[in-house]
Amino acid sequence: MNTPFTLAVSSEMVFLDLPVAERIRRIHELGFQVEIWDWTRHDLDGLEALREQGVVFSSMTGYIRGTLTDREGADELLATAEQSVPVAQRLGIPRLNLHGTGLDAAGLPVRPEQVVTGAMWLAARDTLERIATLGERHDVTFVLENLNTAVDHPGVPFATAADCLALVSSVDNPHLRLMLDLYHAQIGEGNLVDLCRRALPFIGEVQVADVPGRCEPGTGEISYPAVARALADLGYTGTVGLEAFASGDSEVALQRFRAAFTL
Repeated sequence: MNTPFTLAVSSEMVFLDLPVAERIRRIHELGFQVEIWDWTRHDLDGLEALREQGVVFSSMTGYIRGTLTDREGADELLATAEQSVPVAQRLGIPRLNLHGTGLDAAGLPVRPEQVVTGAMWLAARDTLERIATLGERHDVTFVLENLNTAVDHPGVPFATAADCLALVSSVDNPHLRLMLDLYHAQIGEGNLVDLCRRALPFIGEVQVADVPGRCEPGTGEISYPAVARALADLGYTGTVGLEAFASGDSEVALQRFRAAFTL
């Protein structure tokens, strides 16, 4: 038995008692690729040295500031995405993550929106088209992540997987894909297997954590072995990333993650 997927783990959420470089080493030693978030908070020379030692980085946040729906915010998003691209190239990171709007250190939107208008939808699509063109120019892929507004990210526009899928599919450029986060989708939408089926042509990566609690698979209500089988049956062979806190020992949490996605 093995996994048809590439498995990655967020270094921002496990082995939290260790310095970042040691967390990354432990994740790598256990056989996983490594996700990072805001690259401006990291020692890039240290990350590059880890890459030279064999660490493979799967994704990172692909912007510093900016929004999708107004000209000034969109220009800032494009400018900071442009700054992020050389970092991704330096570290060999193929996917740069985006959100419906900029998030602060607590994960809250810098510009919460309770009502998303048609004009905002059109502006977001235009902004993402510019982002996709940037990705195409530099041969990287930007991924738009769905979030939940009920628990973790109230006020984020274009939060649901359905919203993100509508935007990504309307741009229809291989350098803009969907970061399908099943933890957020379970809270906001449910019906995960059908969601995977509908989103499949546009998925850049799948992220997972259990509900409630945002810990590793097996700690909540989602049957991740069933989701894994469904993804494999659909023909998905891409990256599945654990973006979850460890319910106890981090190494055990990673073992449970691997077991859930081993067929």
